[in-house]
Parts: sequence; C-alpha cells; structure tokens
Amino acid sequence: MRRLSLLASVVASLLLLSSNAFSQSQQDLIKGSANTDNVVNYGMSYSQHRYSTLTQINKRNAKNLVPVWSLSLENELGEQGQPMVFDGVMYVANAKFTVAIDVAMGKQLWRTPVNFDPATPRVVCCGQSYRGPALYNGRVYRGTLDAHLVALDQKTGKEVWKTKVAEWKEGFSIIGAPQIANGVLITGISGAEFGVRGFLDGYDPETGKQLWRRYTIPAAGEKGSETWPNATAAARGGGSTWITGSYDPQLDLVYWGTGNAAPWNPDSRAGDNLYTASVLAIKPKTGEIVWHYQLVPNEMFDLDANWEWIIADVQHEGRPRKVIMHMSRGGFLYVVDRTNGQLIAAPAFEKTSWASHVDLKTGRPVETALTQEFRAGKQMELWPGQWGAKNWAHAAFNPETGLLYANTMHNSRLVKKADPGEYKVGARYVGFENLPAPREAGRPIGHMDAINPLTGKHAWRTPVQDTPSYSSMLATKGGLLFTGKATGEFTAVDMDSGKTLWQFKTPSGINAQPITFTHKGKQYVTIQSGLGGTGVLRMGDFFVGQPRNGSVWTFALADD
Repeated sequence: MRRLSLLASVVASLLLLSSNAFSQSQQDLIKGSANTDNVVNYGMSYSQHRYSTLTQINKRNAKNLVPVWSLSLENELGEQGQPMVFDGVMYVANAKFTVAIDVAMGKQLWRTPVNFDPATPRVVCCGQSYRGPALYNGRVYRGTLDAHLVALDQKTGKEVWKTKVAEWKEGFSIIGAPQIANGVLITGISGAEFGVRGFLDGYDPETGKQLWRRYTIPAAGEKGSETWPNATAAARGGGSTWITGSYDPQLDLVYWGTGNAAPWNPDSRAGDNLYTASVLAIKPKTGEIVWHYQLVPNEMFDLDANWEWIIADVQHEGRPRKVIMHMSRGGFLYVVDRTNGQLIAAPAFEKTSWASHVDLKTGRPVETALTQEFRAGKQMELWPGQWGAKNWAHAAFNPETGLLYANTMHNSRLVKKADPGEYKVGARYVGFENLPAPREAGRPIGHMDAINPLTGKHAWRTPVQDTPSYSSMLATKGGLLFTGKATGEFTAVDMDSGKTLWQFKTPSGINAQPITFTHKGKQYVTIQSGLGGTGVLRMGDFFVGQPRNGSVWTFALADD
C-alpha cells in the first residue's frame, strides 16, 4: 500500500509539473519581460513599453543577425500580430489561425482555424487583420472577426470554450488582442464606422461567462448621457475599443482608449459625446469607470484615442508623476496623471491644422478657424490627415532615455462634411468627404521619430519617402530599435541616431509587432510578415504585385 501511495504521489507530482509548464499566473503577467525566456504580455509588459533589457544583440553586432527559422502561416489577409512565448513555445494569431511553434526549430506544434463567417469582412473597417493572443493559466485566448471570444488548450490547440461577444451583422468585430487583468479576461470591440455603441467586456477566463459590460456611450440617465442630444444619437454613437489597453497592478486600473464618434459628421450629435475619443481608467473586476479624460470633445475627424496608453513614472516640474502617455492620431502627445486623469502635458509632435494647441487648464483642444469653417460646411486641408500623425502601430518607450520611439506620418487630406445617409444596421455610417491633398515633391510621407513626451521635441527624425510604416517599434537596452517596412524589410536601427544598422527582406510587407526573448541563453528577435490592413487600403497602387502570404521569422546572431 505504501508503494502504491508513493507511486500515486510521484505521478501526481509529474502531472502537476507538466501542467505548470503550460500555466501562467497573474504573477507571471505582472513580472512581464523580467523573465526574458517568456513574452506573456501584449506590449512586452503591462506597461506596454515594448522595451527589453537584453543586450546580447546590440549596436556593435547587429550586422551579424541572420534568420534562424521561418514558418509559413498560410494566410493572405495580413499579419499585424504580436507573438507570445512561454516555456519554449511561441503562439501566433492572425485572422485565420492560431498557431503554436517550437521556438528552437520553428516547427509547427499545432494549428487551429478560426472558421469565421465568410461574409464577415463586409463589416471589418480596415483590413482583415488580427493583433495577437493572450496567455493565461494554460490557455490561449483570442478574438475573431465575427465577434467571438475563444479559449484554446495551450498544449493541444483544442477549443475549450467559445463565447459570442456581439452580432457581427450589426457591424461589430474583434481585431485587437484581449487583456488579462486581475484574473479577468477583457476584450474590446470594433465597429464605430458602422454606428455601433462601443463597449468593453470582462469575462471569466475559466468558463467564458460574461462578468460585466461597460458601454463607452452612457445610457439615458447615466453620467455623461447629458453630452448627447438624444438617445437615438447615443445608440449609434461609436466609441469602439479596438486596441488593447494597459494595466497598473498597484492601482488596479486598466487604461483603455476609445474610438471616434459616429457618424464622423457631427451635425446630428451636438455636445461633447462622452466617452468617445477618450481614455478610461477602469476597475478590471467590475468595469467601473474610476476616471476619464476626453481628448477631442464632439470629435469629427476620426481622431481615435485607441492607440496604446503607455504607463511610465516621470519627473515633471521637480517631482515624480505616475503617468500614461499617448501619441495621438491628432498630432498631440498626451501625458496624463494615471491616478486621477489630470492632463500634465500635450505638446504637438506633428503639424496640426485642426487645433492650435491643447489648453492644459481645461484639457480641451483649441480649434482653429479652419476647423470652424469645416463645421460650417467648407472644405479644409486637415493636418494631420485622417491617416493620423501616428496610426495604431505601437510606439516603444525606453525608461532609461525617457524617449518615445515611433513610426509617424506626415500627410494631409482635403476633408469636408457629407451626408451620412439614413442609418442602417450593419452599414457604414460616416458622412465625410476625404480626398488626397496636393503633395510637393520631396516631402516625406512619414518619419521614424525619437520624441521627448513632455515637450514633443524630437531627439532625431528619419524621413520616410515611399510609404508610411504600420509596424510597431521594439526598443532594447542594447541600443537598438527593431521595426519593419511595408516593403518587407525588417530593420535594426541605432536608437541614438535613427540610422539603420541592419535589414533583412522578408517575402511580404511588414505591418506587425516585433518581440525579443531568450532561449537557452541565446537572444532571438521575431516578427510576422504579411502585407495587410489599413496601409494596403490607403496605398493600394503602391503595392500592386507585392506578395501577400503571411509568415513568421526569427533571427539571432550568427554562430562564431
């Protein structure tokens, strides 16, 4: 009996060890990239710094980078995701598949199809792309284009549960990675261009049961509802939540940006239109809004506040401040106290014609005469254009230099209000004339920038002449930035000067998110390649003949 008992104990211990090899706790997520063998957070940490302390690959030896392996993802729809890594396995997600890969060999371990309704793309605003999975407690979580949330077994890829978040035929979709905060699985939603009422949802990661829903447009009688003229306008008011939020475990607050108001033409929705074009500080267990800050009241130029809200501790006016930072579509760089929502700074980092500045006392942008003429029905040249001074492609923050690094845009558009037409469920609801503006020869279409967040001043700018980059930035303590180009090059850049030190041409364009990690003491860098998303739609003629097949590439220093 003792032998049987001992055998049972050994078997139980082995099973526990096997289970733990595929488990991530909340503590693992809080540690983030401190364990360099793993990448378990969107943005490399809850703070979304996209920064690594690894130095094995550095400015001196970046020229010796070589591809270690690549794997076809058999996806022609575009790759915008960030891979995750845990215990020697990489997890990659796009619109069509979720894939597990051995990080040492590049061998596919399993692949699970998404199987979304083939009619779904008609309600996907800006390309059929997806931004990556989440890992927690032995499962892989992801959203789908037809607005479902799915949990897969991390070992096998088999579906554990699937929950319908919203009805895609009404204009909803999910294109952003979910977030795990304080044990709650949180997902955002897309669809503002279709006149949806945006929301954030919290779910039980074990069962897929909905725990709460926080609408970004208040219901009648709720705080903020007075900023809408009537219930009909609010019900179609937009405020989508399609980019993953950041999380401060100490304050237990999730920071999530909201999108444009609907329709873009503001004539039918007088008022500030809370909580569109805002950042919300939310309790993850309940969805309670603790505070909000609205970047653009009565938003009218598709000026989302969705992009990453980067958590940092900075010195301001001689004292430390806990902040979140956001390089906005509208060209201002917002630094907000993350404890209470107070605006600290909002310098311009790009040319702006819609607002002269942001009033630090009121927190509101000061609209120009051009914008007032636009509201009156005239055409204006909008700087930055609707593409944004920066689009969704995420910035990196180096806490040692105190600088933000980003791919930005330098482009204007000729815009004018138009009739959005009668609202129809699941149909585009915009009301906006958006035409190319004259562009003088030699003017850059974008830049790679290093920027002081408190002043907006550039430490350096590297011009981009051909097509804007929709690839995120990765910064490392080795003095490097990693990013990609829409023409397919994966690049290592000198963080101090913006000079390209190394590049490798992948088979398709890059509009995804690089990561770095270690395996058995060796540093690797990974990127997904596969042209798709908004950049292709806006620069379509430029990409005629460019291959579209998706793949994932991993690089390391050549062995001596």
